Amino acid sequence: MPGVAFNHVGQCVTDLARSRRFYEGLLGFSFEREISPPDDPSGQLLRIESPIGMTACYLRRDGLVLELLHYANAGTITRETRVMNEPGLTHVSLSVDDIDEVCRRIPEFGGEVLADTNIGFGVFVRDPDGQLIELLPMSYREQLDSGNA
Repeated sequence: MPGVAFNHVGQCVTDLARSRRFYEGLLGFSFEREISPPDDPSGQLLRIESPIGMTACYLRRDGLVLELLHYANAGTITRETRVMNEPGLTHVSLSVDDIDEVCRRIPEFGGEVLADTNIGFGVFVRDPDGQLIELLPMSYREQLDSGNA
């Protein structure tokens, strides 16, 4: 089998500065780089007609690279609320030291806590663009790392 390595996860955002503040300021991601590739060949790769005016911002946390994609010429694209049993990627899951403290700070960073999902040791939140993020305790990540999850 040929070599395979995880590269990144891409997420479309409507306000790059706001999203950077959420992921860097609240969740501790670090800025890696920002690029604005030419519309051609990007448009072909992304199947978007020019002009696209894309900026890609790469953030890193614990080996995960999150690519925030902002399109200056996106127009008014409506976003449907995804449900967990819809095929495709459903959410990003992060382990945190203190779920209650992170949840307390979510609104000040433009996100939303989905309080009805709080089961005591896990909860879903939304980032400023509505992306679902599952917050779990650090102990859950430690179980994954040890193979006991």
